[in-house]
Amino acid sequence: MKIFVIGTRGIPDIPGGVETHCQELYPRIVAAGHEVTIATRSLYVQKRRKNWKGVSLKHIFTPRRKNLETLFHTFLATIIAKHSKPDLIHVHGIGPGLLVPFMKLLGMKIVMTNHGPDYHRDKWGPFAKNILILGEYWGGKYADEVIVISSIIGNIIKKRCGRESNLIYNGVTIPQKTAKTNLLKKHGISPGKYILTVARLVPEKGLHDLIEAFTKISGNYQLVIAGGADHETRYSRELKTKAAADKRIIMTGYISGEYLVQVFSHARCFVLPSYHEGLPIALLEALSYNIMPLVSDIPAHQEIPLPENCYFSCGDVAHLHNQLQKILNSDVHKQNLIDYHAIVTEKYNWDIIARETIAVYEKIKRANLYR
Repeated sequence: MKIFVIGTRGIPDIPGGVETHCQELYPRIVAAGHEVTIATRSLYVQKRRKNWKGVSLKHIFTPRRKNLETLFHTFLATIIAKHSKPDLIHVHGIGPGLLVPFMKLLGMKIVMTNHGPDYHRDKWGPFAKNILILGEYWGGKYADEVIVISSIIGNIIKKRCGRESNLIYNGVTIPQKTAKTNLLKKHGISPGKYILTVARLVPEKGLHDLIEAFTKISGNYQLVIAGGADHETRYSRELKTKAAADKRIIMTGYISGEYLVQVFSHARCFVLPSYHEGLPIALLEALSYNIMPLVSDIPAHQEIPLPENCYFSCGDVAHLHNQLQKILNSDVHKQNLIDYHAIVTEKYNWDIIARETIAVYEKIKRANLYR
C-alpha cells in the first residue's frame, strides 16, 4: 500500500513523542513492503533529506506560530497528498484530526492515531482547547479506522464518538547500555549520582514540581533534565531560571542518539512528574534500561504495571520529595523489582506494533474490496 503520513513534525531525531513513534514505526512498515511518505514541518527540519531508512520525506512550509502551525501544515499536506494519490492517509494527533472531514470530502481513506487529549496542556487557551476537542471528535468520528495508544484514550473515543478503536501501544527499542561518559563529563554530571528526567519544557510535564522537590533533597546528588522547548515561553524561561539557582541541576537541552543512551545508562533513577500523558515513550525507554522509575499517579502511568512505590501523588511536591529521598537513601535503584525488559519486549515491541498497524491498514483495504 501507499501511505501518506500527516501530523508529525518529521523524522529523524526531532523531539516529541509522536515524532519518536513515527521514527520507529514507519521504517518497519516500509521493510514490510509498503510505500510511506511523511509530511514534515520545515520549521523543525535541520537537514533536508529526501528519504530516511526507506521512508520518503516531503518537507512542507510551516509558520512559526503555535496557534497556526498544525492546521496550516495539515491543510497543505492534505492538498499535496491528494495529488500523490495514496491508498490511505495516516493522521497523528487530535489537532490534525480537525481536517479529517475535509480529507473525507476529497475521497481519502483515513487512519487516525489519537495520542492523547492534548487539550489538557496548559499552553492552550480556551479557544484552542475547544478546537482540539473538536479535532478529537471529528477525527474519531469520521476516520475510517482509529488507533489509540492506551485503553484510557480508547474509552474517550467510545464515549465521545460512539465507536470502537484499535488499541496499539507506543513502543520502545531495547537498548544496549554504554560505558561512555563524554556527555556527562562535558556537563559535570557524576555517573550513578543523578536523577534523570526526559521531557519537553512545558507545564503539563510537571518539571517545576520536580525542581522544587529536588532543591529540598539532602546529599551530593544531581538532577539532569534532558529536553527543550518547541517554542520559548514564559514557563520555559522561568524553569531555566529556577534550575540555574541550584548548581546541582543540569539542563542538557534536547539530546538524542548516543548522548541519550549515556544519560539513561548512568542514571540512578528516572522521574516523570507529568500531569497529563498519552503513553510516555520516555518512561518506556527508562524501563528498557531497568532504571528505577518514580512517576506521578496519573491514569496513563498507572496503565503500565509498576510496583506501588514507583508512584507519587500527582502535583504533591512533599510526597514527590519523600519518595525521591527514599530512593536515593537506599539501594532500591539496584534491585530489579520487576522485569522491566519483559514488559517492554512483550507489550511495547515496535515490531509487533508495526504488524498491528499494517493489520489496521489491511482492514480498510478489505472493506473497500467488498463495496
